[in-house]
Amino acid sequence: MAIRREQTMSGTEFRAFQATRPDHERWELVGGVALQAGRPTILHNYLAGNLLGLLNKRLDRYAPSLVAIQRLGIDFGASDCKPEPDVAVIDVTYAPHQRFADRAYLLAEVTSEDDEMIVPGTDRKWINVKRELYRAHTHCEAIVVVAQDRIRVELELQTEAGWKSSVLEGTNAELVVPSMGVRFFLDELYASTPLQPRPAA
Repeated sequence: MAIRREQTMSGTEFRAFQATRPDHERWELVGGVALQAGRPTILHNYLAGNLLGLLNKRLDRYAPSLVAIQRLGIDFGASDCKPEPDVAVIDVTYAPHQRFADRAYLLAEVTSEDDEMIVPGTDRKWINVKRELYRAHTHCEAIVVVAQDRIRVELELQTEAGWKSSVLEGTNAELVVPSMGVRFFLDELYASTPLQPRPAA
């Protein structure tokens, strides 16, 4: 479970607070409340790593100006919400000591218990607020939400007509983000997990 600081703070105050915390701690600003994420499951980490590898494999070939990064701080200008997606696709050029990005093209979450918390002052879950923030980001072209309890991915793509949502289920479902040349099957994403175990030797 997340650890919360009861004192509310602005986005600027939150960034100053983050700067005092060790690098291994993961904090998000949720409705003005600073929350430290609980320790993720092994499956959560493995899925995020698989997604990172699959994205970079395709980006290296089809969109070399972009790169996928894990646990990146995102600044979208929302004063009381500062999410930290599990994986984000950003420009390949970034400064050596850069900690945050203000432009992302794909934003991905591996769902966890923390995502189900209600944002203070609302009746909405944190995962749904994050999706809304991601959709509002001018540069975002795709949102990926990966389930831990089954082989299932929710994909949202920015189109000329607006956002198009789809649900991908099962190992044969294919995730495609045409603008980045990203294409892979869910059996690759869930490979070597309890949901898609390696064959016995």
